[in-house]
Amino acid sequence: MSALSHRCQLEPKDVMNSEIFSKLHIDVARNSTDDFNLFHDSKKWGRISRNPFAGPIVMGFQLESLVEGKVADFRRELGEERLIAEHGLHFSNYQFTFANAVKPGQHVAVEIKQSQFKLEPEPVLSNRIAVKADGGLALMGFKKETARPLVTGKPDLLGIGEMRIQPDRCFLPNGYFLKRKFMMNSNAKNFLCGSLRDQSEYIDEIQDVVGFPELFPCALLSSALLEKALKWQHDFERNPMVYTSHKISIDRRLLAELRSNDALHILIKPAANCAEHDFGDLRATPLDYECYGLFRADNALLFSAEISLVPLETILQAMAASA
Repeated sequence: MSALSHRCQLEPKDVMNSEIFSKLHIDVARNSTDDFNLFHDSKKWGRISRNPFAGPIVMGFQLESLVEGKVADFRRELGEERLIAEHGLHFSNYQFTFANAVKPGQHVAVEIKQSQFKLEPEPVLSNRIAVKADGGLALMGFKKETARPLVTGKPDLLGIGEMRIQPDRCFLPNGYFLKRKFMMNSNAKNFLCGSLRDQSEYIDEIQDVVGFPELFPCALLSSALLEKALKWQHDFERNPMVYTSHKISIDRRLLAELRSNDALHILIKPAANCAEHDFGDLRATPLDYECYGLFRADNALLFSAEISLVPLETILQAMAASA
């Protein structure tokens, strides 16, 4: 997240097409994913050293989930679901860069550019996306539908065996930190509500409709990253970290198999040759992580992700330099 933007004057049409997050929306979303980041806590945000945001801010995955819903509506209106099925575009790919924080009460607008479909060298349906808060840029990137994942990494599981027998919150011999989460309908519904989305589109017990939105399993990465940092005794108040970018590929075929109470095994470790920073702690914190979500006895790869973070101190220094 960059320096705080100046509030922009909004046109009437922008206000009419905007969404507004409240503190309650943030609480609902973070509780549904077990996210305990102080930046999203309505009482503890003030404990963060030199916090420039003056209150809780919307979760990154919460904002991306809003984008997911808007793109899904966009696809339905243009009949693009048939195009996706015809070309076997089973993977949803998200790539976003965070430009600024979104705060409760701001008018949030999602701008989706015209769809681009290409057959060569491989079929891909893509849209550029920008999210603005009170007219200022908060998030930018794209959503792409492809036949193969754009985040191509795979975890080396040689000698690990069945993931379900490994202890939760442990470091595996291959260097990955394991966080086990259980998919719950109630949590998914709350995450959708916290993301300003209609939960009945995915889960309606009376109609026997049960499914999970694409970004809900991925949103559990925040909890896993926080748990890993906690294990390494990271100081969340003195050394806060914020997202700079997310790259995510999720297999919609496997997503359709997920049911309530299924175990999701999340693996994370520092990316190869990633940059590091040093706050004077005994252990420096890597900035880039490779992350995976596995389920079923055969450790099927539901999603792959590359998550990048930066110390808040780095942003504050950049703000001071540009002032």
